[in-house]
Amino acid sequence: MNVQQSVNSMFRRDQFLLGTFASNCSSGMSVTKVPERWNNSWDNNLQLARMLDDAGIDFMLPIARWIGYGGETNFHGNVLETITWAAGLLSQTRQITVFATVHTAANNPVVVAKQIATLDQISGGRAGLNIVAGWNQPEYEALGLDLPSGHEARYAYAQDWYDVIQKLWSDSGTFDWDSSFFNLKKVHADPKPYAGTPPILNAAGSGEGRAFAMQNANFLFTPAIDLNRSRDEIKQLKNEALNKGKNIDVLTFSHVVCRPTEAEAKEYLEHFGRNNVDWPAVDNLMNLQFAHAYSFPHDLLAQIRDRMAIGHGGFPLVGTPEQVADGIISLHEAGFRGTTLSFVDYVKEFPYFRDNVLPILVKRGLRQDAVRVAT
Repeated sequence: MNVQQSVNSMFRRDQFLLGTFASNCSSGMSVTKVPERWNNSWDNNLQLARMLDDAGIDFMLPIARWIGYGGETNFHGNVLETITWAAGLLSQTRQITVFATVHTAANNPVVVAKQIATLDQISGGRAGLNIVAGWNQPEYEALGLDLPSGHEARYAYAQDWYDVIQKLWSDSGTFDWDSSFFNLKKVHADPKPYAGTPPILNAAGSGEGRAFAMQNANFLFTPAIDLNRSRDEIKQLKNEALNKGKNIDVLTFSHVVCRPTEAEAKEYLEHFGRNNVDWPAVDNLMNLQFAHAYSFPHDLLAQIRDRMAIGHGGFPLVGTPEQVADGIISLHEAGFRGTTLSFVDYVKEFPYFRDNVLPILVKRGLRQDAVRVAT
């Protein structure tokens, strides 16, 4: 079902990018106990992917998890593995980019280079790679791995890992690779990606992480907690990258509660995001994030805890279609290149967003009308 793509949708410059996040994970992005919380079955993911594809949504981004966060729901205890998930979705869609999220320490770079290139071949150039240098110590322990305590060591490994992949994607012959982390003999990888290097994404908050992203990624993925702070950070990041001869865009993530009236939206947010929160899972998640990662600004802890329950720390887009569109526009005005969207139930709630919010974004110049590609 793939089509011959000339440009991966992530590289389009004519619209604000929209995607979804974590639909491969149980409960999606909402740490809630409500019975209608997201069921991450394959059938639901496939139905969602087809709806997104037809609506012209740009990408789907998964989370790679190996153990859950406990609590009553064991939030993210059921997760579809991201490379096989992406292969299935890319084979059944026509336009949308689908990322695979890969932990560097758990995946050999020679294998990953071939896996991502194969995804790109399956889809006619619609694969993407989200690189994770590591932060979740219990997962490392579950995999029998050691998590380096310092970000410098994690990103030194990630840099060597990705350097191997880049050479495999660009080198036509065989080569040896002898470094602190890899000793490879007569290694070679065909096929190459379909149309050059796929879009690379990296979520980073530490100085080392952001340096890695500026060096290697097309997109840095970071939360939008305070838009004034985000505006300054994005300017600084882009200027630093330009001074190094690089260009990088910044993406964020959002959670959508869109209803015909503001009162209905706020009532539902109160229901799932405050009255029925799996607080032990929230606290487990936050304790791990703040112990081993710098994805969130530590001085906004109380605000982040509330947002963590609602949408895993995502920017809240809550209200009427006009209000949700206004929120997306505010992200654009802060300098973000795009945002992911999550819902308590993606399949049930996305059609209302598609039919009522997307036309507003088109009218205001942030999006183009969806172009459906014939099979």
